[in-house]
Amino acid sequence: MSDFKELQDKLGIVFQNEQLLRQAFTHSSYVNEHRKKKLTDNERLEFLGDAVLELGVSQYLYREYAELAEGDLTKLRASIVCEPALVRFAESLDFSKYVLLGKGEEMTGGRNRPALLADVFEAFIGALYLDQGYDKVITFLRSYVYPEITTGAFSHTMDYKSQLQETAQQSKNRLVEYDIVDEKGPAHDREFFSVVTINGKTVGKGIGRTKKEAEQRAAKQALDSMFR
Repeated sequence: MSDFKELQDKLGIVFQNEQLLRQAFTHSSYVNEHRKKKLTDNERLEFLGDAVLELGVSQYLYREYAELAEGDLTKLRASIVCEPALVRFAESLDFSKYVLLGKGEEMTGGRNRPALLADVFEAFIGALYLDQGYDKVITFLRSYVYPEITTGAFSHTMDYKSQLQETAQQSKNRLVEYDIVDEKGPAHDREFFSVVTINGKTVGKGIGRTKKEAEQRAAKQALDSMFR
């Protein structure tokens, strides 16, 4: 049986109603094999958690990305609240270890099935919301989801360099240029420092593991300052 005390210790969260936490990790196959116990699977919590997670991510993006239009915000949110991203969040917290599965589902590799892990992550959000409220969910997201956004894990969705170029072109004769001004660290763990200038004036700086990432972050900082 899963050790939910261990999970709570790991997360630094103590559920007032631990049954909600257990339900979040209870797959329908486990319920079907233990019908005498009158257990409830996590599907309804998943439904609730999906809505709470989407609101929490939407709120963060609205506040942090003032330069983005509605369509771009929608695109970025979709890249965060989607199965591959939710699986990554679940795996980073080792959620698969705590899932209660039926024997058949276990034998066919259900514990590591992407859809199952994504559902468990959303169900956990739903359980946390019911147990401790929206503010506690936001605290959790600040620890495990928002940092992934700020460090550029979803930067493939948003091309800040293109946005900065489009913004600069709204005024004629504005030249956008990028320079890698410094590099630090060993070859396997390199950090690049980029600056972006418009007509020779520095408007943004960025640090990244690759030159492209550093330039994207410099462009984002420039956009942030323009729309502040």
